[in-house]
Parts: sequence; structure tokens; C-alpha cells
Amino acid sequence: MDAMGGRGRTGSRGSVLALAFAESEGAAPGTELRLPARATARGASSRRALVALAVLCAILAAWHGGQAAYLHAKAALGQWLLSRAWDEARARGVAAKPWPWADTRPVARLTAPAHGVDLLVLDGASGRTLAWGPAHVAGTTAPGAAGNAIVTGHRDTHFAFLRDLRDGDALVVETADGRTLRYRVERAFVADRTQLKLPADSRSTTLALVTCYPFDAIDPGTPLRYAVVARAEAQ
Repeated sequence: MDAMGGRGRTGSRGSVLALAFAESEGAAPGTELRLPARATARGASSRRALVALAVLCAILAAWHGGQAAYLHAKAALGQWLLSRAWDEARARGVAAKPWPWADTRPVARLTAPAHGVDLLVLDGASGRTLAWGPAHVAGTTAPGAAGNAIVTGHRDTHFAFLRDLRDGDALVVETADGRTLRYRVERAFVADRTQLKLPADSRSTTLALVTCYPFDAIDPGTPLRYAVVARAEAQ
């Protein structure tokens, strides 16, 4: 059921409080603070590859002579490492860190086939994590599991496509343990962040994608949220 009912109101209120608390602690608007990531060991070969790539970033930055080149190289390297970590997660069935000191890891893959969108969902929606991609809100069910999973992202980058989603559009979630779930968009709506009502029925498998609103707003502190709710199809 939706968050309008008895159990729903409790779940919805909990989500609202979690989102509000995260923002008060400096996370990106509309997000939850991350849970501490478990440390994972990395092999010597992975460390050497990472160091070599970092050196390459520095060389590229110096060659092109500026911070813009450095940021571009860093972003490209980060996405490559995240993609490699996801491949490792799929092979092992558990989430893997993209680099040794990372405080996040890819936990799912989200695609919107009709819109050409293919994104890795990261663990813990801190402001730092959201710079790399959309992130799963801690305290909500994991993407692909029963219950409502909340994933948030920036309106002007990774989640800009939300404005183009329509009822009935397909969303596909792949999990680290190899499962693939297909969702259908049921509705999209705008609400004040303090009044955001999302599904709270643990018997259904739903996905809520949340970003700030309006999409073209200049002020990063807008109180409005744009939410898309999708429900998993029967397997």
C-alpha cells in the first residue's frame, strides 16, 4: 500500500525524517547519510594498476595544463574503477570497493532502456558519493528486494532523465548476486521534502527514484522533490 495508510504513514514519516536528518548533516538535498562501508582487501596487482592510473591522471593534467583537465581525467578514471568494481561484484556476488580508500561501492545497476540510461547505483547517499552517481538511501530496502528501495541522484546530471519518464516506462535493476528485476513506472509527482509520501508496503517490491525539483533551478537548496515510483513485474 501507499504511505497514506496506517503502516504507510509510519514508513513514510521514517523516510522523511531520514532524508531531513541527512540534509542537516551536510548530505546532498533529498538524501540519506551512508552506512560505513566494510573494508575489503585489495590484491597487489590491483594496487599497482590503481597507482599507474592515478599517475596517468596526473600526467594528463600536467600535459593539458590545468585543473579542468585533471577533473576530467579523475572523472573518467573514477567511472572506469566503478565499472570494474561492478564486474567484480557480479563475479563474486558481493559488492566490491572501486578503490582501497573508497567509502562507497556499486550495489546495483539501473537502466532505462527507452531512454538510453545505464547507471551504477552506489551505496550510501552522501554528497561525496552522489558526485559519482545515484545512490541507495541507507535505511530503505536494497534495490531488487521486497519493500521500497529509495535511490536518489542529482537533478542536473545522473537523474536528469527522470523528467522524461512516463507511466508504463520500463526500469531494469540488476543486483550484485545476479538477479534482474524489471519495473514499470506507476507515477511521478512533486512534493515538499517534509511531505514526501513513498510506498511503505514490505509485501511489494517497489523502487522510488528521488531528485531535487525544479530540474532547471539554480538554487541547490530547493525544498521540493521530484519522485518516480515504479513497481516490479511478476517474475
